[in-house]
Amino acid sequence: MPSRTPAAVIEAQRADWNRVAPGWDKWDQFFNRTMAFINHRLVADARIRPGLRVLDLGSGTGYPAILAGEVVGSDGTVVGIDLAESMLAVATRKAQALGLQHVSFRTGDVTSLPFESGSIDSILSRFCLMFLPEIPKAAAEIARVLKPGGYVAAAVWSSPDNNPFIRIPMDVIKTITPLPPPDPEAPGIFRLARPGDLAGMFERAGLTVLDDEEFTAEVTYATPEDFFRGLMDIAAPIQNLFATLTPAQQAEAERGIISTVSDYRGAEGVSLPFAVRIVSARKPKQQTTRTT
Repeated sequence: MPSRTPAAVIEAQRADWNRVAPGWDKWDQFFNRTMAFINHRLVADARIRPGLRVLDLGSGTGYPAILAGEVVGSDGTVVGIDLAESMLAVATRKAQALGLQHVSFRTGDVTSLPFESGSIDSILSRFCLMFLPEIPKAAAEIARVLKPGGYVAAAVWSSPDNNPFIRIPMDVIKTITPLPPPDPEAPGIFRLARPGDLAGMFERAGLTVLDDEEFTAEVTYATPEDFFRGLMDIAAPIQNLFATLTPAQQAEAERGIISTVSDYRGAEGVSLPFAVRIVSARKPKQQTTRTT
């Protein structure tokens, strides 16, 4: 099967993320609590402080842009970019409810940012860059729009072995129906999981990498069934795979996922480990633009 063009990949992703926006809205508080440490680390690594102009790439339903907005205050500005209008509608509603008039969201292409060169103080990105069909172009755009001396901090998923939270559904489905081996260069959850993957792209874009570190935590659900319901509400790739299964196979997959997740049951519920890689970099004050 021929590879899809970047434009076709983006349009398919737009449809996927718009479809699961109600699920992300439903689980919003749950995941904001779970991922709070990531948001705070990104804001810290991007050196965000009052009065800065900040850009959040792949804002989804609003974090870490909203946290950045609370830090920069009314003397600063935060703009969140995402391709899914329905996700951004949730983000906009949340920012308005908090009175953050200086935080705004707009649809856009991360590989062609609608900002002047050298106009942004800090850039954030949480779980966005690995899904892009042209990551080096996004890295080049980050380098272009950052002010000399500006910072970027990005979170991506780490290796599958350290992410049963994500891996278990895929492993169960593979026991039911054959799945093609993943293309390591194609957009996907684990595209930037290895140490140096994203850091190398930042370096080739002319940025100075400051850190490339893995962080581990757990996400806790009340029951295995809650995990499955949350998965089917928010995980567009799993929804897409389920759509290819027969009703009998779907029921088998559901039973298999719930059974496997039950092995992680503890006193407080079902606690699944996950691992995140956070990469930070700085644009040199004397910048020589590179091409790749």
